[in-house]
Amino acid sequence: MDTNATSIAPLNADPAELARFNSLAARWWDEHSEFKPMHRINPHRLAWIDRLSSLAGKAVLDVGCGGGILAEAMAHRSARVTGIDLAEKPLQIAQSHALGQAIDVGYRKSSAEDWAAAHAAHYDVITCMEMLEHVPDPQAVIAACAAMVKPGGWVFFSTINRNALSYLAAIVGVEYVLRILPRGTHQYRRFIKPRELLAMASGAGLTLKDRRGLGYNPLTQRFRLHGFEGIGYLLAMQKG
Repeated sequence: MDTNATSIAPLNADPAELARFNSLAARWWDEHSEFKPMHRINPHRLAWIDRLSSLAGKAVLDVGCGGGILAEAMAHRSARVTGIDLAEKPLQIAQSHALGQAIDVGYRKSSAEDWAAAHAAHYDVITCMEMLEHVPDPQAVIAACAAMVKPGGWVFFSTINRNALSYLAAIVGVEYVLRILPRGTHQYRRFIKPRELLAMASGAGLTLKDRRGLGYNPLTQRFRLHGFEGIGYLLAMQKG
C-alpha cells in the first residue's frame, strides 16, 4: 500500500472526518460494530452494481474505500479492484484483511482528484459509496470520477438526501435513538439532494442509467433497495 502519494490538488477532506474514521478503523470488519450497516447494505449494492456493469474482469476503482468492504466484495466477483482513501488506518485494515482472505486488491492513499491526474479514462467501473456526504467539495470528487472512467464505463454513487425526513431518520433516528452509528457521523448540511447530484454528474459528462432508494427496517434491521429516494439513494451513471 502506497501511503506517500503526492497531493497536486487542494486537499478535499475534513480533518475531523479523517480522524474519526482512523479512530474506528480497527472495528471496520466487525459486523456488530458501528460498521454493521455497511455490512448489511453491501450485498444489495454489490448485486445492483454487478447486474448493471458485469464486474468480472473489469478494472474497478472504489473511491473512499475505507476498510475495503465493497472493494473486497467486488474482487470476489473477479473484478480487478483498486481502492483509494485518505484515511490511512482504514487502508491498513483493508490491506490486512484482503491478505487474510487471499484477495488481490490494490489499496492506495490518495484523493480522487490526485488519482485522476494520473488515471484519465482508466477504469471500466468506479464506485463512490457513502462518501460524498463526508467531503467539503463533492462536485470535485464527481468530476474526478467522470475523468477516470472510460467512455461507456459506469460510475456508481450513493449518498443521503437532504430533507426533513432524512434528518429525522439518518441523524435523529440512527445516531440518537437507535444508536446504530456514533453521534456526529453525519452532518445535515452535507447531505445532497438527488437533483443536485444528477446536475453535478451530468455537468461532468455522465448520464443517468438507473436509480434506487435505500430502505431500512428497524424491526428486522435489514436493508433493501427500492423506489423511494427520500433518505438514502444510489445512482448508476454511464459515460458517453
